[in-house]
Amino acid sequence: MSEKDIMVGLDIGTTKIGVIVAEKDQFSGIKVLGVGTSPSDGMRRGVVINIDKTVQSIKKAVEDAELMSGVEIRSVITGVAGDHIRSINSRGIVAVSRDHHEINQSDIERAIEAAQAVSLPLDQKIIHVLPQEFIVDDQDGVLDPVGMSGVRLEVEAHIVTGAVTSIENMYKSVERAGLHIQDIVLEPLASSYAVICEDERKMGVGLLDIGGGTTDIALFYEGSIRHTAVVALGGRNVTNDISIGLRTPPEQAEKIKIEYGCCYVGLLKEEEYIAVPGVGGREPRKVSRTILTRIIQPRMEEIYALALQKVKQSEYLNLLTSGIVITGGCSLLAGAVELAESVFDMPVRIGVPQGITGVIDLAKNPMFATCVGLIMYGYQSQGGEDRGNGESGKNTIHQRMKKWFAEFF
Repeated sequence: MSEKDIMVGLDIGTTKIGVIVAEKDQFSGIKVLGVGTSPSDGMRRGVVINIDKTVQSIKKAVEDAELMSGVEIRSVITGVAGDHIRSINSRGIVAVSRDHHEINQSDIERAIEAAQAVSLPLDQKIIHVLPQEFIVDDQDGVLDPVGMSGVRLEVEAHIVTGAVTSIENMYKSVERAGLHIQDIVLEPLASSYAVICEDERKMGVGLLDIGGGTTDIALFYEGSIRHTAVVALGGRNVTNDISIGLRTPPEQAEKIKIEYGCCYVGLLKEEEYIAVPGVGGREPRKVSRTILTRIIQPRMEEIYALALQKVKQSEYLNLLTSGIVITGGCSLLAGAVELAESVFDMPVRIGVPQGITGVIDLAKNPMFATCVGLIMYGYQSQGGEDRGNGESGKNTIHQRMKKWFAEFF
């Protein structure tokens, strides 16, 4: 097993650090070799606030993954998220001036370069330039214009940017943990590789990745990503509400959320009581599960309502024919689908990573959608595949990213 056959996804989340080690199997599928997790102590809303604690959390998750897989981890593909992420749609136009007017790869790269000529704040850097479609003269809807004839080439691109300092701090944390960053990928884009199918991308689908500190949104239509956004609320807010509402330590509130959490009162048929540990040595007390649900439901409704507001701002709401896919840890709460359907008024399903073998009892979980998606993204970038995300010219963009990372140091 050569080193280049191994791919490692590193998800640096607000509440947990996740690492998955995988390789290509004999059928060109993805075989999970090892999984590692660790509580994340140095993050807030997807941003590093304590480098030393983040480094220790990364090291612990990597050690667990190495122990399970028997592979020494040297380089990783890591995800980036947080409320510092911004996105805009842009258009680039270039002339095809050669005599035979045949479009080649260099024309595509020039068009993508032209699309990046947008005004950005000084503290923002481009992470992704994702072509949505190409227009050759007046013919729109072109996905791959190479070999076509035309005198003018246009590209509609989705540009994702992030705060320079936030990405730099994450980069430092990974480097100090003894790892090399192979690539950095927007987390909802990565998650989409693992949980969304091609038909959904073409018909129109919205992805909600409900993480610990943020809820990441990505909208797809006609096979391409059209809009990304971030809601600065997530599972940690739900845990805090439980901790305050039930007067119990946050660690116990997290356990109660995982074991008994429900976010839709209509699902509770029989009254059930749970034991809630007290604070400062106080005796545990019994609390109705209905009370717990009435604490969780308003917060989850708020998260969904804010996400719906972001989707409406994109003008793609009525084009999401396939509905909504929710993933991330909070998607496992009982009633998460039913509540989302009532807020969005469209079909909703839970996104579970697909197309993997091996240690799937651990990896086939919405909590690891980003990790699995990072690996899928890495393999397809390595093989030059497109998978309908409109990411032709990707290698050039990766080189550009590595260049501005190098400028940091």
